[in-house]
Formats: sequence, C-alpha cells, structure tokens
Amino acid sequence: MASQRNANESSPSPKVKAVVFDRYGAPEVLRAVELPMPQAAPGEIRVRVRAAGVRPSDIALRSGLSARGGNDGRARFPRRLGNEFAGVVDQVGAGVAEFAVGDEVMGWAAAMSYAEALTVPAEQAVHKPHTMTWAVAGALPSTGQTAHAALRQLGVRAGHTVLIHGAAGALGCVAVQLAVAWGARVIGSAAADDHDYLRTLGALPVADDASGVEHARALAPHGIDALFDTCGHVDFAPWLALAAPQRALSLSRRYGLAELRSQRSRERLAELVAMHQRHGLMVPVREMFPLTRAAEAHRAVERGPARGKVVLMVYEAMPLSLLRLSA
Repeated sequence: MASQRNANESSPSPKVKAVVFDRYGAPEVLRAVELPMPQAAPGEIRVRVRAAGVRPSDIALRSGLSARGGNDGRARFPRRLGNEFAGVVDQVGAGVAEFAVGDEVMGWAAAMSYAEALTVPAEQAVHKPHTMTWAVAGALPSTGQTAHAALRQLGVRAGHTVLIHGAAGALGCVAVQLAVAWGARVIGSAAADDHDYLRTLGALPVADDASGVEHARALAPHGIDALFDTCGHVDFAPWLALAAPQRALSLSRRYGLAELRSQRSRERLAELVAMHQRHGLMVPVREMFPLTRAAEAHRAVERGPARGKVVLMVYEAMPLSLLRLSA
C-alpha cells in the first residue's frame, strides 16, 4: 500500500531544480540550483510542479523592496520565490485522505513554487479542473484569492457599482470577472488598447488618466460603491474622490486606506475553481518561460503593467509549441 501512495519511494532520492537568489538585486541574481527532493511530512503532499505564477510580490522580494529597501540584515540566503503553483501529486503524507498519487492539483505555497517539486500542507491545494490549462492553474491561486479577498472586504454584491483601477492587468481582470459574476456593475480603467478587452469581460471601460476619472463620474453620477486599485505603483489619488475612503482599497499603503486582508484558504480557492467551471473564470497568460529562465520572466513583469500574467513552466510538462512561445 505504501508503494501506491509514494511514487519512487524505494529509489534513491533524486535532486530537483529550484530557483534561488543569494542577495537582493536585479533579475540576474536568480539562479537555478539542485536541491534534495523534498519529502512529504504528515498532513502534506508532494507536488511535481508544472507551472508557477510570477507575481509583482516576487519582484519586490528579490529586489529587496519588501525587506526594508534591501537592508534587512536578518535575511538568510539563499532565498527562494514563488507563491502559487499547479502540478501533479507524487507523494502523500500520513493522514492525507483527499489526495492520491497522480492527482492534478493547484494551490499556494510560501516562497517555494519556483521549483520542479515542492511539499505543502494538503489544505493549501485543491484539485485542478481538467478544463483549466497548466499555465492558468499555476497563475490563478494567489492572484485569484487576492482579487476575491479585496472584493469581499469591500462588501461587493449584486447591484453595486464597482470601479477597478488597472482592470486589464492579471489581478484587475480577475476582479472584474468576479464582480460581474456577483451581479455588480463594473467600471474598469485601462489604456485605450485594452478597452475592447474589458468589454468582453463585461466591464465599462474608461481611460486610466484624469479623463477617465471624469468619465467614471459621468457613468456613476450617484457615486461608486467600491473602488479597488490593483496597480499600487500608479497614481491613485485622483480616483479616491469617487468613493468614501472606507469603500476603497489599494495595493499601495501611501493613501492611508485600510490594508488588504488577503486571507487564503482552500474554501476560497475552491470557490474560484467552481467559478471557472460555471463562468469560465480565468487569468490570461501573456508569456511563459522555462523554470531556468526565471530572470527573463522577472524582466517581463518589470516592464510594467500589461494584459495577462507571466508563468514559469517546467520543461518535462511543457509541449514544444509552448516552449516556442517563450523563445
């Protein structure tokens, strides 16, 4: 029975590639190393990673922006990255009944998903639907839960008018889809080239500059019920006049708004998966890179806001056609 629950248990423990960095800095500090194959502890599963989303928070951690401007003397190197993943279970720890070897899963981890394999508590994963690609499954868990948490914190419900700043980005487009599915009227700010795209998601597009603020005010003369800034690094101050401060959230702390409480849970991720199955919820993927090209993936994110998300793919699960897309 043990051999059925633990793949390759009797063979010597192989090495797995993982991306690490030894100091804060530019994308070039990222490098791939070989680490011992992790072993699932009681209550955990081991996952052979197929895809891992690249988030702005990964860039902040690598550069040192999230660690006192890079001067955190307590940091221990080498450090790892990556908070969301999708892959195949190949080892099940004691006490785990809901997963079996061979199950396709998606979930979140604490700075470790840039790797060929990882172990996580079973409650941090759900089954991946067959209708969802590996790339999307690797990009949705953390981004989707952040969007979901923000809208719930703002109390968004049917009949509300919601403005999402940066609506065409990965986080913004998920927030748009969620709000629309919940019956809200959504106004989304974005560059002009993304307006048709926002219409396909069910949003009313406005420009992402001062003219967009006035357009939004005209579209919602009685006010905005909820305002969500998904950008963080773009000036959000002009938009704050559209809603009361307690009805607004931003990824940036500079505006003195309530902090986003991104409370991740299996239940929240399962709801996102169910919405994918019912409403087609997904996060678009704009670029894919092999795991060993994590530095290039970071540079792609650093180029600035763009439609869709950057994802790292593991070679062995990546069709040649997808490899060509990232070349």
